[in-house]
Amino acid sequence: MSNQNKSSRKTTLDIKKMKVLGEKITMLTAYDYAISSILDECNIDIILVGDSLGMVVLGYDTTLPVTMEDMLHHTKAVSRAAQNALIVADMPFLSYQISPAAALANAGRFLQEANAQAVKLEGGREYAETVQKIISAGIPVMAHLGLTPQSIHQIGGYKVQGKKEDSARKIIEDAKILEEAGAFSLVLECIPEGLASEITHSLSIPTIGIGAGVNCDGQVLVINDMLGIYERFTPKHVKKYANLNLEIKKAVKTYIAEVKTGNFPDSEHSFK
Repeated sequence: MSNQNKSSRKTTLDIKKMKVLGEKITMLTAYDYAISSILDECNIDIILVGDSLGMVVLGYDTTLPVTMEDMLHHTKAVSRAAQNALIVADMPFLSYQISPAAALANAGRFLQEANAQAVKLEGGREYAETVQKIISAGIPVMAHLGLTPQSIHQIGGYKVQGKKEDSARKIIEDAKILEEAGAFSLVLECIPEGLASEITHSLSIPTIGIGAGVNCDGQVLVINDMLGIYERFTPKHVKKYANLNLEIKKAVKTYIAEVKTGNFPDSEHSFK
């Protein structure tokens, strides 16, 4: 059974083939065993262990405090559950920016220690050499352009990128450079729909959008956002498919009331 499971896992080649076939790619984040199991049972194509865990799981204001140890810890949990989805791990701040050699060493840890199948890193042409270095060791790389949260202090906040002609042109050029460097796919975050469409049609590798319109080859959302768990901030591009924050509160309040009144545990939930 385990051999069958292993052979059924989606690969980066499968993801690239989906673009050729015109089949939309689905990606969601996960940070723990339970959610990863659910996503995998639903046949999600890609599970991203995002450094967004810094905000939605660990309570930081940005993704910048997230460490390699944080990412490895959560990637291990996700990979224990998922048998079919391609698992991509985010490379956190300063895990790849210092040097291509350091980036390769850190990227390798995700595959060797945490059983991820690929890594994702933010940035354009300035990381082309780094992307090549990682890929040369047999580690697939998902690139990420547009709003890059690790550069939040440099770009001046969480806002749409590529609205002006010069910045749009740079994103287009960076996308082609990253494709040439060997990235197997490209996340486009918070850029105008028309720009995302142009990039998608100009590349042979798939694009995965988040706040980048419907014409990307696939879509990604943060699981805590789309399930309505994380209430601190909801970006415009997020569609809430459930309101689990409300449902969890209802359940907890009912539990509290039943314990206070002696209605739980009842005979059905007690041992004789």
